[in-house]
Amino acid sequence: MTADITAERRYAEEAAVVLAGMGLPLATGKLLGWLLICEPPAQSGAEMAAALGLSKGSVSAGIRILEGSGLARRVAMPGRRGTFYEMTPDAIMRAAGSEKFTYFRQLMDRGLEVVGGEDAPGAERLRLNRDFYAFIEVEVPKLVERFKRERGKTDG
Repeated sequence: MTADITAERRYAEEAAVVLAGMGLPLATGKLLGWLLICEPPAQSGAEMAAALGLSKGSVSAGIRILEGSGLARRVAMPGRRGTFYEMTPDAIMRAAGSEKFTYFRQLMDRGLEVVGGEDAPGAERLRLNRDFYAFIEVEVPKLVERFKRERGKTDG
């Protein structure tokens, strides 16, 4: 059976493992991996299900997650019926610049309130993590913008 699995499918499976380590469900990771490399770049749910060995329900749930996070989008395919999806061109930059850093910083701030404030016993680990996320929250958007500027110089 493993001899029948394409290099593209293996890549999607590998992506799923990496992305699962970052908290994404396996099926969603497979879909994102697939959308990174598939030809044509826009695929229907049925095409993705067949290519990845996923159920229609898993594809539907995974696509909802990818659409909701801005990593995938619906596209029109003239002359073809059905709904098609493709990876958003700047998907990874969107993910890097998302509000998750703000949420983590806010979570650490709430943790500090719970333990009794900045100087409470055991607060150091919360302060350290809060300060890290506050730093990332400010710096990652700057890095994304710098990347776009530098990429624009090489593309244009």
